[in-house]
Amino acid sequence: MADSLSLAFLVLLESLSPRQRAAFLLREAFDYPYAEIAEILGTDVDGTRHLVARARNHLGKRRPRYHASQRQREELAQSFFATAQKGDLRALETLLAEDVALHGDGGGKVPALGRPVGGRERVARTVLRGFSAYAHHGIRIRLTEVNGQPGALAYDVQDRLVGVLGLGIAEGRIQTIHSINNPDKLHHLDQVSDLGIRARAGHRSGGMATPSSVGEGPILVQGR
Repeated sequence: MADSLSLAFLVLLESLSPRQRAAFLLREAFDYPYAEIAEILGTDVDGTRHLVARARNHLGKRRPRYHASQRQREELAQSFFATAQKGDLRALETLLAEDVALHGDGGGKVPALGRPVGGRERVARTVLRGFSAYAHHGIRIRLTEVNGQPGALAYDVQDRLVGVLGLGIAEGRIQTIHSINNPDKLHHLDQVSDLGIRARAGHRSGGMATPSSVGEGPILVQGR
């Protein structure tokens, strides 16, 4: 269940066609019989079975073959955050998969990554720029669980939530980093900081860079 709820798995689902995704979720998540799925999708039972099989095959090829234990994931996450706070680029790179991807979604009121940042070195440098901005603004992080995987909450000096960071871990490395800092997506968690909104205003007016205007990343990795 934790794997099915993970951000990494949701990203994998997006790689399916809409019909494959619908058939797969109706069957695997909601246990609909094939006949009902066929009626919903406007196809026959054989066609529905084929859609589900193709979806399973596609996801199976892209999912990591080795899943770390909960303890291993927690230890790797602790190393990631500690290394990022120290600013050690090379040590941070050793914790990341070669094809690691950083996904950021500010949206609406705050800046967001236009597209994912990919590759061990680029992601590591983006993360370090973010944590450097964190230190400058007194932002602290609190380790927690995010959708079944290790992650962290970031708080400003007034103890207001700045963003959420989730790590996708498999095969002994961090495969994905998801950062969420859109205030509209965080209000259900805690009192939300206005740092991102002020950062955008300051950036537009030529003011000093703050976490959301440093480098390529969003506030949390700097920091979605």
